Amino acid sequence: MSGSVRPQRRQPTRLPHPWDSPGKNTGVGASDGEGGGDTEMTQQETAPGPAPSKKIKLPKECFLIQPKETNEDATKTRKRKKKKITDILAKSEPKPGTPEDLQKLMKGYYSSSRSVIELEELTLPDSCFLKANDLTHSLSSYLKEVCPKWVKLRKNHSEKKSVLMLIICGSAIRALELIRSMTAFKGDSKVIKLFAKHIKVQEQVKLLEKRVVHLGVGTPGRIKELIKQGGLHLNPLKFLIFDWNWRDQKLRRMMDIPEIRKEVFELLEMGVLSLCKTESLKLGLF
Repeated sequence: MSGSVRPQRRQPTRLPHPWDSPGKNTGVGASDGEGGGDTEMTQQETAPGPAPSKKIKLPKECFLIQPKETNEDATKTRKRKKKKITDILAKSEPKPGTPEDLQKLMKGYYSSSRSVIELEELTLPDSCFLKANDLTHSLSSYLKEVCPKWVKLRKNHSEKKSVLMLIICGSAIRALELIRSMTAFKGDSKVIKLFAKHIKVQEQVKLLEKRVVHLGVGTPGRIKELIKQGGLHLNPLKFLIFDWNWRDQKLRRMMDIPEIRKEVFELLEMGVLSLCKTESLKLGLF
């Protein structure tokens, strides 16, 4: 029928949800007759939230376990350590120096800078060497044995700026010890200290110019310097004695110290080797 009134459709009643906050419009008993807004709100409120994220597992820390050092590895490590000269000398028995020791050191020192022919020219005749100390002598007894005519030589020596005998050692302290220990041999001989400690080169030059000196005891470095400056002449020299067998607190001999060994060989080149070859100069190893 055209004039009949169409009945209103009733909205379904929504039960309250536990998530609803107090006072919130739930659509129950709505008086405005508009259900669209309530339906939209209900859908938004009832829509499921984002799913809780899964717990991310962090990577576990990894520790490398160092292998334990075995006895064999420890032995290899010890073997790689470079042996010190002190350790070697401490285990070795005292052995007196010989002329062959000096010859061997000379060839080893010059082997990298000289040819085979030049090395052969460095070889000294056996006749230029005095008898070596067998470790039973004091300095005075050794010098008396190798220089029996010392008193006569000393009396005939009158040339200044020179000495008849040079004793070469490794330090000033050792030089003083040697001077004290040769009292029985030197007698009335004039002795000069030829080292750098507390004594200037010019003072030693003046002493050599003023008076006749028979014995000089000192280090190779200072003796070299005196020769360079013309304060010491080598031609009258008759004996050159090396303090070869004495050892310091570290058990090193004079020629075991690279700096002193270098100065000794430089001194030998300053006319000593040529005098040895003419047999006017004798070398001794105390």
